[in-house]
Amino acid sequence: MTSSDPAGRRPKIKAASVMRSAADQLAELLGRPPESVSALRHTEDGGWEADVEVLEVERIPDTTSVLASYRVTLDEEGDLVEYRRTRRYTRGQIDRPN
Repeated sequence: MTSSDPAGRRPKIKAASVMRSAADQLAELLGRPPESVSALRHTEDGGWEADVEVLEVERIPDTTSVLASYRVTLDEEGDLVEYRRTRRYTRGQIDRPN
């Protein structure tokens, strides 16, 4: 049993495959390549949630480019069922503590 899956079920697919799947499927829908997957979580219903960072507006200098973070929900097979943009920010921006 793991802390991410209280029922002790093992995910059907591996986390690395889910990360690639989330990034690839979102890129296909948005028409933009992902920069990275910044978070991944196995959900209670057997699916996955991933946060994928995408370059939305390329600027010079690069630190002023606009990126967006998308929350991608995948089912237990790794198929995308939902996505939404959760945040937009410049590449040079850092998170500040609340």
